[in-house]
Amino acid sequence: MKNLIALITAIAITTGINAQADGKKIVDKLCGCFQVDFRYAETFSPDPDYKYHNREETGGVAELALPIEVSDKKIVIQHLLIVGPKTVVKHWREEWTYENPVIWKYKDNRLWVKEILPAEQVKGKWTQTVWEVGDEPRYQGFSPFVELDGKIIWQNTTDAPLPRREYSVRSDYNILKRTNRLNITDSGYLHEQDNQKIIRAGGTDKLLVEEKGHNIYKRISEKECDAASEYWKKNSAYWGRVRKIWADYMATRSSISLKNKIDDKMLHEYLLALEKDYAAKKITEAAIDDRIAAEINRFIVDNEKSAAAIK
Repeated sequence: MKNLIALITAIAITTGINAQADGKKIVDKLCGCFQVDFRYAETFSPDPDYKYHNREETGGVAELALPIEVSDKKIVIQHLLIVGPKTVVKHWREEWTYENPVIWKYKDNRLWVKEILPAEQVKGKWTQTVWEVGDEPRYQGFSPFVELDGKIIWQNTTDAPLPRREYSVRSDYNILKRTNRLNITDSGYLHEQDNQKIIRAGGTDKLLVEEKGHNIYKRISEKECDAASEYWKKNSAYWGRVRKIWADYMATRSSISLKNKIDDKMLHEYLLALEKDYAAKKITEAAIDDRIAAEINRFIVDNEKSAAAIK
């Protein structure tokens, strides 16, 4: 893997890719209406007695990747799933920022710690930040876009909390060390993953099992995502308020710790309920920001001292 990364770095220097302008054009290709197939399979475990979980395959789901904020150095993409003729589910959000020195590193137990990187470490690189459905942090990674064997590739390895497909069915590990690799194609892109499922305890990591993932995004007619576009027109103002409240809070912190559930519900469930009430005009313009902040604050743990100890 180290040799591959070194090769990619060398090619990034020699292929003539303009890191900022061409990188932005590549990120633009991640936007649009796609048919998405999700495939995951556990591959190898150091424990000969480990019982492998079944492969997972979900196919034929339409997803709109909508650019909601665009500038030369930043592109914000909101993902929206279409699960029925008129049923839309707000999905994850990703942000792409050029030469971004701020990284929120995931530690464990829903704790993220902010690090400021030296400028030379992120020079010529794009950072992908992935946010949860409730717009709380999930993971970040940075890398240059490179051309390799005629393909445009972005690759990064970073620690992350468990995704929903895992935490909803198991609790035998607590860190997903993700190697994310994006292969851009004419018909869409492949999000390829080489993941390690890690048990982190007492300052040490133990590998439980490795996993291969293929998320295949195939571009389809924009009409297939009309329902998602309509949903966002109606609800984008609400989620813009949610993002701003999160951004204002994170700007003041060096670490963030969040509860997982309150009364057996996750944060996004409370925020989606507020979205419905706001759309139905059950909550006024004057009151909505306070209501959003109140729900978010219920999940926040004051962890500045504990985070300092973990560094």
